Amino acid sequence: MKIVRHLLFSQNSIKATKRTTIVFTPHHSLLLDNLKTYIMNKPLPSFLKLCFLVLVYHTPISNATGRSLIDGILLPTQKNEQPYRTGYHFQPPSKWMNDPNGPMLYEGVYHFFYQHNPDAAIFGTIVWGHAVSYDLVNWIHLDPAIYPTQEADISSCWSGSATILPGNIPAMLYTGSDSNSRQVQDLAWPKNLSDPFLREWVKYAGNPIITPPAGVKDDCFRDPSTAWVGPDGVWRIVVGGDSNNNGMAFLYQSTDFVNWTRYEQPLASADATGTWECPEFFPVPLNSTNGLDTSAYSGNVKHVMKAGFSGHDWYTIGTYTPDGENFLPQNGLKLSGSTLDLRYDYGQFYASKSFFDDSKNRRVLWAWVPETDSQEDDIEKGWAGLQSFPRALWIDGSGKQLIQWPVEEIESLRGNEIKLQNKKLTSGSVVEIQGVTASQADVTISFKLEDLKEAEVLDTSSVDPQVLCTERGASSKGAFGPFGVLAMASKDLKEQTAIFFRVFQNQNGRYSVLMCSDLSRSTVRSNIDTTSFGTFVDIDPRYNEISLRNLIDHSIIESFGAGGKSCITSRIYPEFLNYEDAHLFAFNNGTQSVKISQMSAWSMKNAEFVIDQIVKSAA
Repeated sequence: MKIVRHLLFSQNSIKATKRTTIVFTPHHSLLLDNLKTYIMNKPLPSFLKLCFLVLVYHTPISNATGRSLIDGILLPTQKNEQPYRTGYHFQPPSKWMNDPNGPMLYEGVYHFFYQHNPDAAIFGTIVWGHAVSYDLVNWIHLDPAIYPTQEADISSCWSGSATILPGNIPAMLYTGSDSNSRQVQDLAWPKNLSDPFLREWVKYAGNPIITPPAGVKDDCFRDPSTAWVGPDGVWRIVVGGDSNNNGMAFLYQSTDFVNWTRYEQPLASADATGTWECPEFFPVPLNSTNGLDTSAYSGNVKHVMKAGFSGHDWYTIGTYTPDGENFLPQNGLKLSGSTLDLRYDYGQFYASKSFFDDSKNRRVLWAWVPETDSQEDDIEKGWAGLQSFPRALWIDGSGKQLIQWPVEEIESLRGNEIKLQNKKLTSGSVVEIQGVTASQADVTISFKLEDLKEAEVLDTSSVDPQVLCTERGASSKGAFGPFGVLAMASKDLKEQTAIFFRVFQNQNGRYSVLMCSDLSRSTVRSNIDTTSFGTFVDIDPRYNEISLRNLIDHSIIESFGAGGKSCITSRIYPEFLNYEDAHLFAFNNGTQSVKISQMSAWSMKNAEFVIDQIVKSAA
């Protein structure tokens, strides 16, 4: 749950929340009877069977959804009417969206939930928006899943995570904001498990199940993670927070998923980082691109600890020992927020959430990509916020960092392919890539360099790469670089977003590859954040070509360097509104020539975003 931005917004215009409860119906009783039979027939330890029967069969409930919110939702029909809306990135039909919540796969259907203000294009009273998909590309919008109805969440239903309980029962742990703006942790589950879309959700009447611990401010305790089971059969989660401005992932344990006890020490912490948001803790297998269930802990496995603070998602890789609840980061790296620490993405990418997709044996990651225009622009557009395209995530062969790559289903949107091979880019070259829809494209390109002894000399060991990208942007001539791609560019290049590389060597002949997204000329409009982004890529250009992939989609560009070792996501708002006027170029502004060894560019079709027929009929 992102707190910083919403403090800027007035709550005066937010509509009053309607409270609704439901009675325990015979239909619901039959559902729980079926769950009881299902669980009792599963090969589970007897105490776990008892725990889940208590949870799903003997606890009172209340309705999770307060009212239908379909009124006023219209999908834009023409791109020129909504020039910054995307063609294949997820966004709701209208209004505000921020954090991804509770992604999961249930009965062959992918579920995606998100922080949503259905009443305005700014932050306000938050519900859980809900959409479903069969392929992570095309989506069906549903009514909100969880809406403020209880004292434990009456001010907002904030971020949380999904856990699949024994018996294939999805459970949501989420942060509620109560009437005193205290952040507490709540529990909900589906009303009807026979509905693969899980349209309706009910809440545990005993909410909240976790309240802020002593020494933690009421508004600094949020975002429970997906739960995992240790070898002792006990559930564990982490909840983000801080104590005296020291960020931490509080660890909680439970045998029944309802009663939780805080462990004496946090699983991870760091001084002076402020409140940790949206923490995640999950395993990754070494020497494999596969994902793992969150409860996997043995074998050739490392664990990832991720937390959001200072507007970025930081992570570290280490070894987890469940017996002593000890997580030891490798290489001494902690989540301190230094330039040496690892980040998922070095651009606009925050509050990420992942899940294990057991149908394809992979871990899939989303993140909120906020707007960087003005609040007035958002109100005029009628919407705000995107989600990154889903990424598969795994550990690099070196074991030092994670790799991210768009899920393979994105290829279903590719149209005509344009290829280029062995193209030399001399100093000052700007070559247009024609034949693709430049405003909605997927572009992969690889550069080959020679005579690296001519590279600029610079000790990059203590340099902030973002500062370096700002000081030495696309128009700053070096030796090898800047070279790369000019995306969402006007024909006269007055507007352009340059995603490029630059190569340096230090006094000892070791090489560093800088990757930048230069937004300084992305628009001629005023009141737009045109901050440039940058990071170093873990690659040796003497032995490897330098590759770049860009997902271009109107107002967002997701850039993947060196096969997903380094990622930068940017938001752009060029002034030209006719997207047929968008252009795409390869360029080299270095003094040394570089070669495009190969390039493939595809025009991307629109993904399908539709409203559920049940919702339509109720409108």
